[in-house]
Amino acid sequence: MKTHLAASALALVTGTAAAQEASSTLPDAVGRVAPALDAYASDNIFGEVWAGEELSMRDRALVTFAALMTRHETENLGSFVELALDAGVTPAELSETITHLAFYTGLGNATAAAEAMAPVYEARGIAAEDLPGADVEFLDFDQEAEDSRQEFVSSTYGDVSQGVVDTTQKILFLDLWLRPDLAPRDRSLVTVAALIAAGQPEQMTFHLNRAMDNGLTQEEAGAMLSHLAFYAGWPKVFSALPVAKQVFESRGE
Repeated sequence: MKTHLAASALALVTGTAAAQEASSTLPDAVGRVAPALDAYASDNIFGEVWAGEELSMRDRALVTFAALMTRHETENLGSFVELALDAGVTPAELSETITHLAFYTGLGNATAAAEAMAPVYEARGIAAEDLPGADVEFLDFDQEAEDSRQEFVSSTYGDVSQGVVDTTQKILFLDLWLRPDLAPRDRSLVTVAALIAAGQPEQMTFHLNRAMDNGLTQEEAGAMLSHLAFYAGWPKVFSALPVAKQVFESRGE
């Protein structure tokens, strides 16, 4: 009984701390012009969602950053950069997230996110030489799976745009996805979050399966969907739910 009470108390303290940290991302202006929204944010978003144990605070911060970057919501992005760093996302991981999502959300979104992030890195003494550059030692990969993926893409779209087929293999799957400073699970995590935030659920099947192959659990994936409803909007998440359901059922997990 004592152990159970201690665990419950720790969870309460942890949840309260998470809520307080996340609440720092809400501008004071919200309370002045939309007090009802301020209350929803305090009670539901920060008090419940961010404190949820199904997905770690670190992962919640990472997927929120990915969603806001995808949506080009950079005005308040610096506060989420600080939150992510404080929650355990490393400077290198955020740097790699920007680089990775440049290819999935567009260069303009990545550039804007970098501009929002730069003052935070400068204030914390994080310099460019502390971050991963272009030359890294790539991770190992599944050659058979890549050959199968490339054969499908080439046979399906090679006569439409061989350039897309070639650069997808060369730059994305034989380079970007093999960079070591963002774990494969986390690359998949931010990719899925970005697809949801962009309203592109038709691209989710491959990437959600890949995420789960790389260690994301069904519970974590479900919690990510619930979390993103508040940052990408309910319609985008409800568009993604049938895809997630199909992936879960096909895996039998």
